Parts: sequence; structure tokens; C-alpha cells
Amino acid sequence: MLQMVAVVEMMVGWVAWMFAFRQPSRMKHGEERQRAKSSRWGIGLVMVGYTFAFAYVRPAHGYSKSTAELIASMILVPPSVALAWMAARELGKQWRFQAAISEGHDLITTGPYRFVRHPIYASMLMMLVATMLAWTWWPMAVIGLVSFVIGTEIRVRAEEKLLTYHFGDAYRSYRRQTRAYIPFVR
Repeated sequence: MLQMVAVVEMMVGWVAWMFAFRQPSRMKHGEERQRAKSSRWGIGLVMVGYTFAFAYVRPAHGYSKSTAELIASMILVPPSVALAWMAARELGKQWRFQAAISEGHDLITTGPYRFVRHPIYASMLMMLVATMLAWTWWPMAVIGLVSFVIGTEIRVRAEEKLLTYHFGDAYRSYRRQTRAYIPFVR
């Protein structure tokens, strides 16, 4: 029963997480001035990570998740969703699927951006781990997590290069003071 509750909460959490990025049609993006094309590779690897997390691959006999894994998953989902909503709202019209600088782009350092430079990636990681705890067989989880982290690191580096170029010393200072996407880890 707990397994079903954890999986349902995870699925509902994913739907709520995705809705955080739905922007009203009246919200117009500024004209794009510069794009980090290398972030596409990162996006692809992150998607591979999610594919492994959701893959229904199980050992032949006796697969089940422990109570501790299921409870940990259920604890992670709500703050992951809340973080995505707060970060997306803080970015507003500046949010993009692929890293880009738009006309009138501002450096956001408020809200969840006070604590991590990439809170959306933090929420993605938390949702990935919650999914793996509730659903994924451990060998698939390891492959998925490695792929996700490599892809996210590619994206972070591409975005930070773009932001450093655009905002210069202001971004360098922010970067020195604030963690990337995992609190307490540079």
C-alpha cells in the first residue's frame, strides 16, 4: 500500500512540478540576444537520466522498495515542487528551456536564488531522487543519476559562461557567495 501511495504522490508531484513552468500567454519574452548552444548536450543527458529513472526494468523475482525509501521519496516531493514554483516565479519572463540571455535580462539573486544559483536544477535533482527512491531499481538509478549529474554540470557550465559574459563582476561575486545547485557543495 505504501508503495502505491509513494508512486501516486510522485506522479502528482511531477505534474505539479511541470505546471510551475507554464507561463501565461500574455507574458512575452524579450528578444533573445545570446544562447548557450552547448547546453543542448546537457539537456539530452538529463533526459537520459530521467529515462533510466522511469524505466520499468526489474529483477526477475522479488523486487520491492523499502519503507525507508518510500518515506524518503514522499518527504522529498513537496519541497521539490515548491522550489520549482518559487524559482520559476522569481525568474518570470526570463525563464527559458535552453540557456539564453534576452534583451533586458536581469541577474536574479532573490528568492531561492539567494541560496543556490540554479534552484530549478536543484528541484530537478530532488524530483529525480524521489522518483528513484519510489520506483527505480538500483542499477538503473545509478546510471540515471550519473547521466543526470553530467548533463546538469554541462548545463551549469554553459549557463554560467553566458551569465559571466553578460553580467561580469556582478555574476562573479554572486557565484563566489552562492552554491550552484546543491547547497553546501561547490
